[in-house]
Amino acid sequence: MNALAANLLLAGIWAALSGSFNLGTLAAGFVLGYFTLWMVQPLTGRSGYYGRVYACLKLVVMFHYELMVSSFSVAWDVLTPRHRARPAIVDVPLDVKSDIGILLVTNLISLTPGTLSLDVTPDRRTLRVHAMFADDPEEICRALKEGMERWVIDAVEGP
Repeated sequence: MNALAANLLLAGIWAALSGSFNLGTLAAGFVLGYFTLWMVQPLTGRSGYYGRVYACLKLVVMFHYELMVSSFSVAWDVLTPRHRARPAIVDVPLDVKSDIGILLVTNLISLTPGTLSLDVTPDRRTLRVHAMFADDPEEICRALKEGMERWVIDAVEGP
């Protein structure tokens, strides 16, 4: 049995023992099951599951941080009389290889205010992105690769 299935099973057992099948109880059971499985890892063998869960949580937290920062940046530009928007289309080379990884990167970029994923080339190596604040296109490319794309690769494809 893989670690995710065991963790889900432990979450279900926790909810059954507590007598309440709601989201909070299942989440608490999932967290307790995760730490339980992590503690018995020397007995069951090493697994990449624990690092992947950390990478997924990091992706969620960092995306929400980026979402807040870019939202304030766009709102500031709209509400102040001096507009600093310099839109441009930037080609970002992709290191992510899986279909789900490419889908996640493009959607997270499009969900972030000020950026929009336009297209992925047929060879799946380049992503075209419209950026609202593109004074330095190389900086936009570097920030997307070291941020959003790196977090997705760690969460979906493994480090």
